[in-house]
Amino acid sequence: MKNRNLYLILIILIPFLSFAQSKSGKIIILHTNDLHSNLTGFGPEIEYTPCLLGDDNTLGGFSRIAALIQNEIRSFPNQVIVLDAGDFLMGTFFHLFEQEHGFQLGLMKKMGYDVVSIGNHEFDFGPEALAKIINSTLNNYGDIPNLTLSNIEFSKKSNKDDALEDLYNKGIIKPYTIIERGGIKIGVFGLLGVDADNVSPYKKPVKVTNRIKKAKEIVKVLKAKENVDLVICLSHCGVAYDSKSGKWSGEDVELAEKVKGIDIIVGGHTHHEIMDPIVINNTYILQTGSQGKKIGRLEINFNEGKMANAKYQLINIDDKIYGDCKIHQEIAGRIKLIDDELLKPMGLGYYRSLVETNFELESSEQQNLDSTNLGPFIADALKYYINNYSPVKTDITMVAAGVIRDKIYVGNKGIQSAPDIFRIMSLGEGDDNIPGYPLAMVFLTGREIKNIIELLLVAQKMKPSYYCFYSGVKVEYDETKGFFKKIQKIYIGDENVDYSKKNKKLYAVAANSYMLDFVGEINGMTFGLVKVIPKDLNGNKIKDNKSTWIDFDNQKEGIQEGKEWLALIKYLQSFNDLNNNNIPDIPNSYIKPVPRIIDISKK
Repeated sequence: MKNRNLYLILIILIPFLSFAQSKSGKIIILHTNDLHSNLTGFGPEIEYTPCLLGDDNTLGGFSRIAALIQNEIRSFPNQVIVLDAGDFLMGTFFHLFEQEHGFQLGLMKKMGYDVVSIGNHEFDFGPEALAKIINSTLNNYGDIPNLTLSNIEFSKKSNKDDALEDLYNKGIIKPYTIIERGGIKIGVFGLLGVDADNVSPYKKPVKVTNRIKKAKEIVKVLKAKENVDLVICLSHCGVAYDSKSGKWSGEDVELAEKVKGIDIIVGGHTHHEIMDPIVINNTYILQTGSQGKKIGRLEINFNEGKMANAKYQLINIDDKIYGDCKIHQEIAGRIKLIDDELLKPMGLGYYRSLVETNFELESSEQQNLDSTNLGPFIADALKYYINNYSPVKTDITMVAAGVIRDKIYVGNKGIQSAPDIFRIMSLGEGDDNIPGYPLAMVFLTGREIKNIIELLLVAQKMKPSYYCFYSGVKVEYDETKGFFKKIQKIYIGDENVDYSKKNKKLYAVAANSYMLDFVGEINGMTFGLVKVIPKDLNGNKIKDNKSTWIDFDNQKEGIQEGKEWLALIKYLQSFNDLNNNNIPDIPNSYIKPVPRIIDISKK
């Protein structure tokens, strides 16, 4: 009897032993990037029903992602690895309470994530806040996915990054991590790219080091010391696509060209949906888009420790997936916190109808921004909000394409609620407990306004996120003219502005504080070639950026900050109810708004 039991045990174990020895078999890599705290499906979010099938058109949602992951793990035990390439935070109401009530990383661990890299938006509130989020989640959940980021350097002079450095010293965040599946040893490391570095000013005093040099170091360690069979880079660097040539370029392509030994680059940052892997020097480059609308699945067959072949697909996270209702229930608890602590005190509700629309409003950096309608809509909302709800008035409002994070979806019924609107302008924080960059105002001459718009006309060609939308101003320019000679006329209201040096008249220009900080740095950025001096109402040079913040109620102590997402809500609430259902409707005039920046050379 004992011999028979031993025989049965050997029969069961032989496939696993042979797989471990020969390192032949199958590995499934599931991956996401740029989730941006989109824990629920959208849009509109009010239609999201993950525990029902066939009744909505929403995309995404952690409940559905969790169900897909668990199904793969059941189908391929000890063969699945689940990865995220960074920017898992920042983008919805869910990121607001992370420092005090860490939640998302713990949830991702429950969902099945093995390794998560740190992106630039994890630093949006600073390195100390990031450390607080991680520690808070550990205290609440006890376990989180492996965290990795290799190319950062901590300050020896400042203590503002000490808490984050301590997480490295404890091994909670690592330059790389090792995962083993079915006898295959997998090394995974995270990188931040140059552009990700440039757009994360609040990470200071943390510095981002050379990603190529660091990648070479890590690959050498993984191959020579750790003896891994597969090297995966979670790269928050990105790619670019030229629709004319059909070719991919960008930081991840350069990484694959310059660093030998990386088998797979699971990318992020640029929000591209790569349908078929980009293959450079036998390195696979992958990316899923953003917000959890798709998940990538790479199935690799190994033969004697070597990749024999692979197949790839992007899987839609939609209403065809029956979600994990326990995960959905946990998220519902967090929605109650959002309602109780943030929305109800403001007279809002998570699922309360705000506005309806029968057309989409969008502004995508990957499309022709000249013809998009959401940017002008937001600029108009800022102008309306400031001029109707603050003690001051503005002549011009500006909004950059890079801070517009989502669009307004029609869905089945077109009804939008607070989370749909917040998702559009979700970045930043001020000094109050309300999310969002504070709205700010400076005063500029006509010539300075011309210089800024001239500079942005050039900058947007290099980087679409610099594309700017305006309200209160109309500009005629000639694209065929030379540098700083393109603008021919500027109208502010009905005034044809004299932008000669002799005209000292000041105009009020408003935007979020992040963008106006950029305006104040133009002199240094252009080495004095472009002179813009932000001033107050009396023409005095601005010395403290916080002095530009608009106080929406100067009868109260301190600055009562205004936010872009609140501007959108107030503007939406001002619209007429066209079908008598007690819900305002977005006017059809925004289907195709009147152009504010006009290239007269195309007439």
